[in-house]
Amino acid sequence: MSFFSFSKRPDINQGVTEYQNTPGAILLDVRTPQEYREGHIPTSHNVPLQDLDSVAFVAEDFDAPLFVYCHSGARSRQAAHLLQQMGYTHVTNIGGITAYTGKVEK
Repeated sequence: MSFFSFSKRPDINQGVTEYQNTPGAILLDVRTPQEYREGHIPTSHNVPLQDLDSVAFVAEDFDAPLFVYCHSGARSRQAAHLLQQMGYTHVTNIGGITAYTGKVEK
């Protein structure tokens, strides 16, 4: 892996498109409930990073494709790592909503 590929940030817009085109995929917003209420990507489920152990309410299947985002990409990176440690096999960190150009709902 080169330095440039290591430092490349996820493209949330591309990630949302991939999520929309993946059957059975689940979109997780790991920000706080307050941040989620201020605006989130439609169809996303709010599972704050600190409550990630309750993700089973949203994703019972450990093989379900999970797409994770937050505000800037830092918490979603942590969440993706934790979800993999929990046994989820298809986890994708799509980055931060600050770079998202699509529709946001409140």
